[in-house]
Amino acid sequence: MMKLYGYFRSSAAFRVRIALNLKGLEYDTELVNLSTGDHLSDDFRRINPQGRVPALVVDGNVLLQSPAIMEYLEETNPTPALLPKGPEARVRVRAIANIVACDIHPLNNLAILNYLSGPLAASDDQKTTWYRHWVAEGFNAVEPLLAGSSDTGKFCHGDIPGIADICLVPQVFNAQRFGCDLSAYPTIERVFSACMEHEAFDAAQPSKQPEAANIA
Repeated sequence: MMKLYGYFRSSAAFRVRIALNLKGLEYDTELVNLSTGDHLSDDFRRINPQGRVPALVVDGNVLLQSPAIMEYLEETNPTPALLPKGPEARVRVRAIANIVACDIHPLNNLAILNYLSGPLAASDDQKTTWYRHWVAEGFNAVEPLLAGSSDTGKFCHGDIPGIADICLVPQVFNAQRFGCDLSAYPTIERVFSACMEHEAFDAAQPSKQPEAANIA
């Protein structure tokens, strides 16, 4: 049985939950409470020296970084596929996923927000402005890539959910949480709604995780 170390609000852990669900893989979960600093403990750093979630333990091997974990799951459990066939289709999907995972999310994760409010003494309003700015920068690129392509279907690429959707959905969740105005992104919102009708995405959402009811 695989074990996923994660946190219900972590976008990266959310991605891995979706991927595992789409693949129909069973896994146990262990809470790493980011709000109380569990991720910085010596015990967790022995699992992941970076002190971040998720970490997925498979047959005693610790897998880190959600994009790498998703690629591993795709290679070891190829059906159902998270990537389309063909190099052009795959590079499109990976590009959309990476706008979220490499450009938006790293600038807005908890470590960055804590640094803004701590050493840089940013106010809550300034942090929110920062967060919304980088979401808009990324979504301003993702929206035309989706809306302007015949490859976009019910989901980011065709009518089968994949890695691009897995990355997009948690980012939309967090954008909503931070009060981002998403009215300029109708295609993103349509794809998000389609994803949330899928059991694999719905079961992975933060509010349905065991710890959600007990952590503010």
